[in-house]
Amino acid sequence: MPKVHSYIIIFFAGLFLAACAGASTQPASLTAHVSVDGNLTTVSVTAGSTVQQALEAAKVSLSQTDRVDPPLFTTLNQETDIVVTRVREEFETQQVIVPFERQELRNESLTAGETRMVQAGQNGLNEITIRHVLENGVETSNSIVSETSLQEAIPEIVMIGVQSPFAPLTIPGKLAYLTGGNAWIMESSTSNRKPLVTTGDLDGHIFSLSPDGKWLLFSRASTLPAERQINTLWVVSTTGQLPAVDLGISNVIHFADWQPGTGYQIAYSTVEPRAAAPGWQANNDVHLLEFRNGKPGRTFEILGTNSGGIYGWWGTMFAWSPSGKSLAYARPDEVGLVDVSGKTGLSRLLSITPLSTHGDWAWTPLLAWAGDGSALYVVTHSGSSGLITPEESPNFDLTRIDLASKTGSTLVSQTGMFAYPSISPLRDNENGPDSELAYLQAIFPAQSATSRYRLMVLAGAATEPRLLLPTEGQPGLDPQKPAWAPKLLESGADLLGIIDEGNLWIVDALTEQLQQVTGDGLTLRIDWK
Repeated sequence: MPKVHSYIIIFFAGLFLAACAGASTQPASLTAHVSVDGNLTTVSVTAGSTVQQALEAAKVSLSQTDRVDPPLFTTLNQETDIVVTRVREEFETQQVIVPFERQELRNESLTAGETRMVQAGQNGLNEITIRHVLENGVETSNSIVSETSLQEAIPEIVMIGVQSPFAPLTIPGKLAYLTGGNAWIMESSTSNRKPLVTTGDLDGHIFSLSPDGKWLLFSRASTLPAERQINTLWVVSTTGQLPAVDLGISNVIHFADWQPGTGYQIAYSTVEPRAAAPGWQANNDVHLLEFRNGKPGRTFEILGTNSGGIYGWWGTMFAWSPSGKSLAYARPDEVGLVDVSGKTGLSRLLSITPLSTHGDWAWTPLLAWAGDGSALYVVTHSGSSGLITPEESPNFDLTRIDLASKTGSTLVSQTGMFAYPSISPLRDNENGPDSELAYLQAIFPAQSATSRYRLMVLAGAATEPRLLLPTEGQPGLDPQKPAWAPKLLESGADLLGIIDEGNLWIVDALTEQLQQVTGDGLTLRIDWK
């Protein structure tokens, strides 16, 4: 037993001597060489210190961006070289020019090879912030960290004439059309075309020829933010020789038109711009502007700002009678007449069940006057069977309101909500003066909000309408108001203007013959006087 104890004592003594021997060989301090700012500094630190402690001993201060090799948390157990790289960020702001783009529009309204400047180009201006990274005073990288547009570039738009592939057609009066944001006019022949306004900013809300065809009333998109101003109202001579005239009127969405039979007076209704959908709050008002000697004159109020009934925020539609003595109105819940003297306001003719669209838009009845002013043709919202509420009914009819008796009767059932009735000027026939009624018929009446339409004509005493468009195999028309020619041709042709797939077509309502007039696919509105 004593012998075992002796071995144990000898074992522990050996361990103690080995530990002492190891301690005696590890140095108590070591040297660190610090390279910083172009200088080399040598410091002595205790073994086991970190790089951070070595830098403190060398009195080296660091910024958050400086880089150290080896890293600050590294433990030093031998002589070590420490390299400090000074890293600095600098930010530079510059303004840079953004070159404008060139856009070309092919237009068969110009002769082949002819060019016309629609919109002059203007360079834009951006402000950029550049981050420069410097290491020990030498730039090693740079990058753009922000970019702000100070001025948007405006593209240069040039119309280039191409040969029209369509045969010329003789037409009566003047036919104005809006294509690519520009106003053009044809007179006597579809080959006789000239531009009236080439600013490229006509928005299509208003586009109307004066009754004598000498002036065009139109709206232009505003250059101000939409929440401040939506558009402006202008007039241009159809001679094409005078500059367009700013009427000083803005925010006209639903209605502006010439008053027939009174020289040159323009009635219009306004809205107030809003940031929220649909972008406006309607005033449902009517004002009358005198236009004399090519200049705007006095303004009179016919109807003051009012609520406009149910869904009045959307707006009220108005239409002059052929004589210009009566003004009809249509709003989502009723149709009636406006006292143009400005004394009694509105006189209701027919109540209509408003349509619940479940959206940020409202449906307003479409209307047209009879050629002799004795009646109104109105698209009305009719009821539905089953569980569907009257406000959600998909049914719409074309109704005739006799003004003498103030009664309405259904003329055509299930036309769809965008039937757009249009009455021809009075035509002489064997039974005396008469008019023809053109309207659109929804291909799918139960989905008329999204359906395409057929162009139909109901002539005189006929009881069955005739289909004019689309031709067999074609998809149908987008909602629009057909434009009647102001009179018959000597051949007896009775012409209608219509837009199909963005192109202007003319159809003879008598023979049903068609003629395509434009082919650029950009036509948006037409008027014929």
